[in-house]
Amino acid sequence: MRRIRNFAAVFLALFPLALFGQHHGEEVSDDFHPVKLSVVLGHTYLPTATAEGKELLILPSFGLDLEYWFGPKFGIGLHNDLELLAFEVEKEEDLFIEREYPVLLTFDALWNPFKGLVFFGGPGIELEPEENFFVVRFGLEYGFEFGDDWDVFPTFFYDIRQDAYDTFSLGLGLGKRF
Repeated sequence: MRRIRNFAAVFLALFPLALFGQHHGEEVSDDFHPVKLSVVLGHTYLPTATAEGKELLILPSFGLDLEYWFGPKFGIGLHNDLELLAFEVEKEEDLFIEREYPVLLTFDALWNPFKGLVFFGGPGIELEPEENFFVVRFGLEYGFEFGDDWDVFPTFFYDIRQDAYDTFSLGLGLGKRF
């Protein structure tokens, strides 16, 4: 719990600093589309302890993201992921829990400091039939635009689950702006 509070405190302390660096005379172009819908295919990496020692589980994941941009620099997003396997993790020493196809929902703040690069982070919840976990997510992505308001982007994010396990994920997304 202390790690989550520390990460959240640092994020909340530093994120508003970006607001002061904005140019207030900036106009939004006519081709600005505030809504972005994306699908992400990825892998979630789960460091875990087993009877044989440390191991790294790699779980396929599927994401569906919805973002709303207030302007070219700031937005909010609902980032939703489904891990496509059932697995077992160590919650505490010698206490293992089973997770069956958990769904992760996060509500993230988005910041685009320069073209293509987006930092994001925020709270969320991991839903699973046996036990739900509070989550804090931090990540980044870099979008490459093509066609009419389409982009493809690699993404990386780190999820911290309260009183449980942490994961990091790598993925490739395809998004469309409306």
